[in-house]
Amino acid sequence: MDIDIRAWSEADLGLLQRLMGDPEMMRYLGGPESDEKIRSRHERYMAIGDTGTGRMFVIVAGPERTPAGSVGYWERPVGDETAWETGWSVLPEFQGQGVATRSTALAIDRARGENRHRYLHAYPSVENAASNAICRKLGFRHLETQEFEYPPGNLMRCNDWQLDLSE
Repeated sequence: MDIDIRAWSEADLGLLQRLMGDPEMMRYLGGPESDEKIRSRHERYMAIGDTGTGRMFVIVAGPERTPAGSVGYWERPVGDETAWETGWSVLPEFQGQGVATRSTALAIDRARGENRHRYLHAYPSVENAASNAICRKLGFRHLETQEFEYPPGNLMRCNDWQLDLSE
């Protein structure tokens, strides 16, 4: 299956509702978001590219360029430095086909091309075997397991994976 990524746009609210509003899709991330939070997130996704603090993309699949999920990266303080953090989400009908791995590799190439931060981090839940496997496949190095607050008020155990973008 041909996979690509494109910039997030106004037309992608429905995709975000499927990704963030579904209990199964959000099982590792504290549960589904409210419509209000999803609309707010959509506005941030559209604006982030203009701020220079990251990028959000729609994953598109096949010759029809069907929206299959989202992937992106954004700035995050890590220790005394600023690094990129990345995250991805793929609709159920596209899971298990390498879509997340290939689209995340494309996003990594974009982050590397910005030449802004040396490191890219991912923080999947320790329970999310698929996302942890993606980190391993893409060459991330496991740093530690830690408690992470996401969403606010919800503590989760996650793995801190780091990729050196200068390599």
